Amino acid sequence: MFFKIEKTDSGSRARTGIIQTDHGIIKTPIFMPVGTVGSVKAVHQREIHDDVNAQIILGNTYHLYLRPGTETLHKAGGLHRFMGWDRPILTDSGGFQVFSLSDNRKLTEEGAVFKSHIDGSRHLFTPENVIDTQRIIGSDIMMALDECTPFPCDYNYAKNSMHLTHQWLERGVNHYKATEPLYGHKQAYFPIVQGSVYKDLREQSAEFIAKQDAVGNAIGGLSVGEPEEEMYAMLDIVNRILPLDKPRYLMGVGTPINILEGIALGTDMFDCVMPTRNGRNGMLFTSEGTINIKNSKWAEDFSPLDLNGTSYVDHAYTKAYVRHLFKANEILGMQIASIHNLAFYLWLVGQARLHIEAGDFVSWKNSMVKRLGQRL
Repeated sequence: MFFKIEKTDSGSRARTGIIQTDHGIIKTPIFMPVGTVGSVKAVHQREIHDDVNAQIILGNTYHLYLRPGTETLHKAGGLHRFMGWDRPILTDSGGFQVFSLSDNRKLTEEGAVFKSHIDGSRHLFTPENVIDTQRIIGSDIMMALDECTPFPCDYNYAKNSMHLTHQWLERGVNHYKATEPLYGHKQAYFPIVQGSVYKDLREQSAEFIAKQDAVGNAIGGLSVGEPEEEMYAMLDIVNRILPLDKPRYLMGVGTPINILEGIALGTDMFDCVMPTRNGRNGMLFTSEGTINIKNSKWAEDFSPLDLNGTSYVDHAYTKAYVRHLFKANEILGMQIASIHNLAFYLWLVGQARLHIEAGDFVSWKNSMVKRLGQRL
């Protein structure tokens, strides 16, 4: 993997860049749709490719490991072939999913023992075998195994968790270097900064991760319930330490406003289930604010989903029509809303890129934050 910074913003730490992978180029800043089990929920691959124009999507190691399983994925020739996707894929290590199974997992120095949410069977994730699994999946970017600390958590818990993540990383780096890709394309390996909302821990973790000299770095353990101000403060600390010449990936974040503020703080890559999850529940993101399309006020509104003229799916779909689909419990409503939201997120980071290049990113970002915070 190769990363090149193209333009930096004079009024913030925002920058544009290009990530080169064997499955194509990714222009940053970028949002990555979440395709947990090899599927972006309610959206066809063709729509993700053509309508949304996603440059990279995510898969989840935990879910893919359990179903369809590594044997099936290996026989298929990896996730790209299995799901019919020819652009880059990033896989997380499953650490967040194991964290979410707090009543059904146990963490040790060896790894994470957990029970499957499908059938209750017991499994072990180690820093080494999650790399083996991601080799079989064949993602372009693989993530290190980490523990995602909850919020709130006390200082000692966060400190011990951070050190455990670092110990796992050292083993993971060694195993990554000792193994090879299976399908003829290169795979990058990103470590993850942890430390909860404690300044000194985030500094320690960022310094440790920076020393690994990986081709890219991730920031985890945020957007787990902490106030947004705390998230931005931690991101500010970490991005001042992580190498300038490597892409920075903020995991699981977030709202359109979170993404714009993250870009301003020097972050390059984002992912979140919000566009599709909220879309399936009738929330539409637009350039003027958010819409609850189920509200009666849209029943006879025959304007496009985004009044700014940048509707992200076919202009034939009006607010009134999409509301009708939701009220009638038609699956198409959820599909249109999901495509619209994903395309909006990709439009938003694309606009950020254009304004960084134009030199007016901060003023544009501040005006967009005010608009995006409105409920229409």
